[in-house]
Amino acid sequence: MSSTLKSLRALSDQTRLRIVALLESNELSVNELQEVTRLGQSRISTHLGLLTECELLCSRRDGKRSFYKLNPKADAVTGEFIQLAIRGAKELPEHESDQINLKRILQRRGEQAQVYFNQVAGRFDRVYGPGRSWQAFGHLLLRILPPIVVADLGAGEGLLSELLARRCKRVIAVDNSEKIVAFGAAKAKKNGLKNLEFRQGDLQNPPVDPNSVDLVVLSQALHHASDPAEAIRSAHRILRNGGQIMILDLLKHAFEKAGELYGDRWSGFAESDLHRWLEDAGFKRVEISIVAAEEQPPHFQTLLASGEKG
Repeated sequence: MSSTLKSLRALSDQTRLRIVALLESNELSVNELQEVTRLGQSRISTHLGLLTECELLCSRRDGKRSFYKLNPKADAVTGEFIQLAIRGAKELPEHESDQINLKRILQRRGEQAQVYFNQVAGRFDRVYGPGRSWQAFGHLLLRILPPIVVADLGAGEGLLSELLARRCKRVIAVDNSEKIVAFGAAKAKKNGLKNLEFRQGDLQNPPVDPNSVDLVVLSQALHHASDPAEAIRSAHRILRNGGQIMILDLLKHAFEKAGELYGDRWSGFAESDLHRWLEDAGFKRVEISIVAAEEQPPHFQTLLASGEKG
């Protein structure tokens, strides 16, 4: 088969068009391409092999990792194919989310502290150490908290709110269930937490004054919202300048029974959607990463997203 026919065949697949477009200005590793596209490693590697065979891409090794980029020595015909592929990729529905995910990954490359934390967290449970536990680490980290005002939106019975109230200046726990709010308020009173207040309200319009809190927390709550983007905009409204939003929620998944079993409105979220909603709401310094992954089916993964009101 001629090189022209090989290139045409290679670029007949939409995923390979996406890969070429992602490499337009950047060299990326297999893992990074996998994270952007949300495709399996073996599938990504197969596509990269075909594109490299046609001399559309070239690769290099760095330790155990392989990095790919567009072939800088491509002849004129191959160069034309590359440009057509990039143009075609921009017409695909995945292009916008690919670019958002690419931006996030490039920003994260320099964040060595996060990389180190992930490595440490991955080793944590491998070797037993007396007295070493996530519970103990959690109490340590709580004591580092400054005296801030926190809004815990979708707080439920207030487990996180109670923990925060033991260190923060004030915590406002918001939930849409009258019974849960009454339960949480009674428990807070019993435990002597005078700085913890429960309020009944909706995520899209929480009963909190504008520009009044330093931190908004949405912990496994956003997937219950009827309009997640509006909930994020409301969080921005109630934050003071310089305040932060922290979102813990599920990565988009295919476990269809989640709605029936847990009352979820949304099957998790793509990083690109969260990133776009946060930026559209006015948040700066947006960061999103996967912070936990369950080993058992259905293999839920947890995202941590943050942003600053500036």
